[in-house]
Amino acid sequence: MKKLVGYITSSVPDNNFSVDLALSMKEAGVDTLELGIPFSDPVADGPVIEKANQIALANNFSLNDLFEVSSKIAPNMDMLWMGYMNPFYNYGLENFLKKADEFGVNGMIVPDLPFEEAQLVKPLFDKYEKANIAFVAPTHHENRIKQVVQNAQKFIYMVAYAGITGSGQSEDLTYIIETVKKYSNTPLYIGFGVDEKTCKEKSKGVDGVIVGSAFVKHLIDTSLSNSEKVDRITKIAKEIKEKINE
Repeated sequence: MKKLVGYITSSVPDNNFSVDLALSMKEAGVDTLELGIPFSDPVADGPVIEKANQIALANNFSLNDLFEVSSKIAPNMDMLWMGYMNPFYNYGLENFLKKADEFGVNGMIVPDLPFEEAQLVKPLFDKYEKANIAFVAPTHHENRIKQVVQNAQKFIYMVAYAGITGSGQSEDLTYIIETVKKYSNTPLYIGFGVDEKTCKEKSKGVDGVIVGSAFVKHLIDTSLSNSEKVDRITKIAKEIKEKINE
């Protein structure tokens, strides 16, 4: 069965809602939660997720909020932290990994940590048995793909196009998929531009999908009550999980 990774931004609109939403998403078929760490310059993310980051920061988000939310979600579902290197660096990467170990968070997704620099901190991730998710992109050549994926853990994050999340572009990924599978048995998941309309087509040839903006656009919709946000997001999650496994 193909897997569904769902992204939400932590603490939008508040900590308790993040916990309730995450656990509802699990019931709706989300296999892994990607919990976003709000940051002022989310360079890989489009305007929807960027706005969610701004909302959290305007509400005085702190890492203590992340830790509170994580402590209630991670014991109940597979969970990763998604964030940019600046917060990890400022708090101390090993301190983050210790917290991940304490709560049961299984790894991290760090879009602005290049492969070469990731190798420098790999011993820390190995020490705490946490995955540092590897990225491949349409711009990568075969040797680069081989280098990145041959020791990948948990799953490989395939970026669907060169650009930012949520922009809905598309590219022929056949070569990338074939090359990844040539060098790795680690599951390959596709992200960027995946929603209830595109998920079936984008999931062809891969082991799972990563969905962010399609959920977060409802998370930040001020016309919806909290219960309506949960209903909308879980409905979409169910639809995506069904479509990718038809």
